[in-house]
Amino acid sequence: MEQPSHILVVDDDSMTRLLMNTILSRMSYKVSEAFDGLDAWEKVIALSPDLIILDVSMPRMDGLELTHKLKNDSQTKNIPIMILSNLDEVTDRVKAVEAGADDFLPKPVEQIILKAKVNSLLKIKAYNDHMQSYQIKLEEEVAKKTAKLKHAFDELDAASKKLRLYSLDTILRLSQAAEYKDQETGQHIQRIGYYIQRIAQATSLSNQEIEEFLYAAPMHDVGKIGIPDSILMKPGKLNDEEWTIMKQHTTIGGKILSGSDSSTLKTAEIIALTHHEKWDGSGYPNNLKGLEIPLSGRITAIADVFDALTSKRPYKEAFSMEKAFAIMRDGKANHFDPDLIDAFFAVKDDIVAIRHKYSN
Repeated sequence: MEQPSHILVVDDDSMTRLLMNTILSRMSYKVSEAFDGLDAWEKVIALSPDLIILDVSMPRMDGLELTHKLKNDSQTKNIPIMILSNLDEVTDRVKAVEAGADDFLPKPVEQIILKAKVNSLLKIKAYNDHMQSYQIKLEEEVAKKTAKLKHAFDELDAASKKLRLYSLDTILRLSQAAEYKDQETGQHIQRIGYYIQRIAQATSLSNQEIEEFLYAAPMHDVGKIGIPDSILMKPGKLNDEEWTIMKQHTTIGGKILSGSDSSTLKTAEIIALTHHEKWDGSGYPNNLKGLEIPLSGRITAIADVFDALTSKRPYKEAFSMEKAFAIMRDGKANHFDPDLIDAFFAVKDDIVAIRHKYSN
């Protein structure tokens, strides 16, 4: 059963309160009373009435002051207020409206006018309550949908990260196939990626560019799959003919990786082709010089040479860290991009840590 609307009557005159209570109760409204503004404030907070009918002239807190207080409080601002007063001047009406009153009723009260005004204000209150309830429900629904959408995005992001990890694992495994006979190569491929990542972080490269290089760099020597084992595994120095064949691993790698729509494989193609180019133009296969060499190739060259220097190969023993860093420093501005070699030395301690962590 629907509950009757609740009206709070506020007046310091007990006879007026009794009269209003009687009239409104006969109209089937629930009626509460307050004897002044402060008493009314406490009861409004406690009872949350649907309508307040109050006198203007009251002790402690008058009707206009109470109206202003109620209309400026988020908890009570939507409760309609009807000012009841002996005064009927235009100035009094203006003051009531300025305070925030919703209607004005002069004394003595005419029941038919009172009934009409009360019905009107209660309809406004019911509509406002409905809209407020609708707004709350709408916000709750939006919050639920937002939470579901965030959960879906989180799951998608997690799946994307997992896919990237699987892709990197696959790339590492495929890259190792080029030199599967050399147990050092698997660690070499990992180190190259992490060296490049750390050097790149010391530059102004974006996270997206760094991740792209991290994924693409392990494929830098994939072209070695086309080099005969007799040359690849030769324990001594290569002769001119053998060296010419060995250098072909750059172009072979470029051909293997070419023609893909994947941005990672496109970057890998560039790295495979250019990681043996040198800053002074004396590298191979195309004798590119300076900034003609793509950034991905220049940064991979630093990582690849450093790892080769500190690793045992069929044709040499591993150099000490001190000797390797000295050779790298000597390569500035002839073999290596000067700015990138500075970045390499800026993270020297991290490079050493990576070398130790991913060693046999």
